[in-house]
Amino acid sequence: MKTIILFAAFIAVALAGPVAPQNEAVLVKENPSDNVGLDGYNYGFQLSDGQTKEESAQLVQGGTDGNFLKVRGSFSFVDPVTNVAYTVNYVADENGFQPQGEHLPHA
Repeated sequence: MKTIILFAAFIAVALAGPVAPQNEAVLVKENPSDNVGLDGYNYGFQLSDGQTKEESAQLVQGGTDGNFLKVRGSFSFVDPVTNVAYTVNYVADENGFQPQGEHLPHA
């Protein structure tokens, strides 16, 4: 009898565990062929689970260390618990990483 109860408890715990995440499929992928050269890059993608990312960069002359990349981009994701979509737009340049989003605190 104890064996049956122990086995039933083991099955209940196994079934109550978290569901393994499904594999995401890439829905859109930008062509990287325009990324040939040394003056910057551009790419983006969208996954079937709602994640997106777009980013581009330009080589800028100047700064304390010489040339640097000025990066602009955004990424989005859907919180799997609340099913709320979040988007972050950002710039990374000589002033550092500067994210902006409705859900982020403001100074």
